[in-house]
Amino acid sequence: MEAQAQGLLETEPLHGRDEDAVASADFSSMLSEEEKQELKAELVQLEDEITTLRQVLSAKERHLVEIKQKLGMNLMNELKQNFSKSWHDMQTTTAYKKTHETLSHAGQKATAAFSNVGTAISKKFGDMRNSPTFKSFEERVETTVTSLKTKVGGTNPSGGSFEEVLSSTAHASAQNSGSGPRRAEEELQC
Repeated sequence: MEAQAQGLLETEPLHGRDEDAVASADFSSMLSEEEKQELKAELVQLEDEITTLRQVLSAKERHLVEIKQKLGMNLMNELKQNFSKSWHDMQTTTAYKKTHETLSHAGQKATAAFSNVGTAISKKFGDMRNSPTFKSFEERVETTVTSLKTKVGGTNPSGGSFEEVLSSTAHASAQNSGSGPRRAEEELQC
């Protein structure tokens, strides 16, 4: 008989359709009047206990708030503490550690790549500066600057003041108004 009782009693919880069947079943027809009265009394007792527990919980929560106020703990401090604890907890997770390591490694690679690009660009500029074309261009610019200094500066070794240079340039351009700009352009093209 015990084997039959164990076969009838299942140890697994109800799932899905089983719960629906129990909810829709009408057990009141299977209960006697006396059992119904006992269940109603138990129901009232459980509701009273739940109400009492809610009141006790509410009183304890008020007491907790009072203690926190006396200790100077306010909502902002609690939020900071919770945030700090959460941040610490998150940093100790393996996912965070792996992500941090990956991003750190990627950052190091990116830095190395940018450094290599910068070195390559510097080398290219150095190579370009040493090229015959650039040297030729540099010599032309130096020649043009020297000739302009000579024309603008005149015979004054110090170069004169700004006003003197402007007046001599204006005087020189007035004298060479017909061929002045072309002549300067020709010298620049040399």
